[in-house]
Amino acid sequence: MSGVALSQPVATPALGAPMAGFSIRLMVGLTGIFIAAMMAGLNNRVGALALADIRGVLGFGFDDASWITTGYSAGELIAMPFSAWFAITLSLRRFELWVLGVSALLALVLPFIQDIKLLLLLRVLQGVACGTMIPLLMMAALKFLPPPIRLHGLGLYAMTATFTPNLSIWLAGYWADGLLDWRWVYWQTIPLAVVSGCLIAWGLPKEPVQVSRFRQANWFGMACGLPALGLIAVALGQGERLDWLHSPLIVISLAVSLVLLCIYLLTEWYHPSPFIKLQILERRNLALGFTLFIFLLVVLISSSLLPSGYLGLLQDYRQRQMAPIGLIVAIPQLFLGAGVALLLYQKWFDARLMFVLGLLLISLACFFGAQLTSNWNRDQFFLVQILQAFGQPMAVISMLFLCTSVVQPPEGPYVSGIVNTLRAFGVLLGAAVVGHLVTVRGRFHAEMLLNHAALTSNPSSLSPEPSMLALIISRQSLVLSIGDAYRVMGILALLLIPLVLRLSYIPAPDSRTATIASSVSSS
Repeated sequence: MSGVALSQPVATPALGAPMAGFSIRLMVGLTGIFIAAMMAGLNNRVGALALADIRGVLGFGFDDASWITTGYSAGELIAMPFSAWFAITLSLRRFELWVLGVSALLALVLPFIQDIKLLLLLRVLQGVACGTMIPLLMMAALKFLPPPIRLHGLGLYAMTATFTPNLSIWLAGYWADGLLDWRWVYWQTIPLAVVSGCLIAWGLPKEPVQVSRFRQANWFGMACGLPALGLIAVALGQGERLDWLHSPLIVISLAVSLVLLCIYLLTEWYHPSPFIKLQILERRNLALGFTLFIFLLVVLISSSLLPSGYLGLLQDYRQRQMAPIGLIVAIPQLFLGAGVALLLYQKWFDARLMFVLGLLLISLACFFGAQLTSNWNRDQFFLVQILQAFGQPMAVISMLFLCTSVVQPPEGPYVSGIVNTLRAFGVLLGAAVVGHLVTVRGRFHAEMLLNHAALTSNPSSLSPEPSMLALIISRQSLVLSIGDAYRVMGILALLLIPLVLRLSYIPAPDSRTATIASSVSSS
């Protein structure tokens, strides 16, 4: 920076720039944002895992109740691209407190709702409120944390993708089977919202509302983007149940969402004040890194969805019995993220190598999981989950480091919106892909086993009864299909490695230089 620029008086920090006055009080506020983001992740996953218990208590049918999870996911997805803009406009502190209050109030009344349509509407609204919290964690990390510790903040953000999905298995089982009160599936967010709200109210600075930004926003694009993202969530959430393109609802949802999404992206590209700045995707590490992120999220589904699906359907495990499977992955994230961040700050270490090592561990875990048989129980999954526990933070935090390192401070809110929209989309896509893969391969294996049984059948008394034979074929086809899903996820993880090596090398930031640059950038 020139001497003239340095001699100018200090002004208000630039939008998204790191705050020079980083303090303990600000750290307390960031802790509140982190708790709020974790609360949002748990609210989504625990509600989905405990849906069967909720459905049984309230007497809802399977098809109707499935829309509750889809509605929440749709609310999350439509909120994520726009949350950073509203946080900047209304102030981060004020916006966080409002959405926390709305989420807690809805959580309080949800267990008492008996009407399925009203419950769906309130769950969608809660999804919108909680969907704003996770992007704000990344935005706050990029805005407030100085470069020497910023990667640790991104490590906390990574825990929303690696810690909460696996911890949710234990929580869902504890609320349903431990306390024997299913209402805590919703009420669990209230104490977390109160704690995070107090920390945010005390720790974050008070900022005025920027009324002028309301006149500059791309409201037409937002009017197209909201239904587009909502319909995408509907298509991905209900596609497997309604048999995808054989359902008029899915076909219409996909067609309309594609048209509206194209309009939204075009308006964002040319609008002078967009919600998401798409031009930043011209940088290799952002475009390639975000593509990797989507497929990585699909692969990460293997650590939670496949083991729980196998143990629940074949071994009749309840959520509480499956809890150790999730905790094996969740608990190490509390310290592995910091360890990965410390390694990435070493000058001699290449983040791309860390990314590759993480993918190799995840792939190895999937190939171990592909060896499952109908005799497996919870203990046989321990090695698979341990490999996942180490591989996931290595891959996710390295990806965040390689992407955010090419971002200028004022661009932090745009990156936050893009990353979290892709995160919500990737989770929905992963669940849809894995579910469809298991269904298709299950039908294939069932036909093969049935044909084999027909060819080898004999009229002796040793032949099983038709009902018993159908049960055996059903169980074995499910085992084989889950094994196939593991193999596909393992191969996909390996196919991502060449793309990782195409990312540009990013050296570790120098602590002394980074601190000086952080102070200068806020002038």
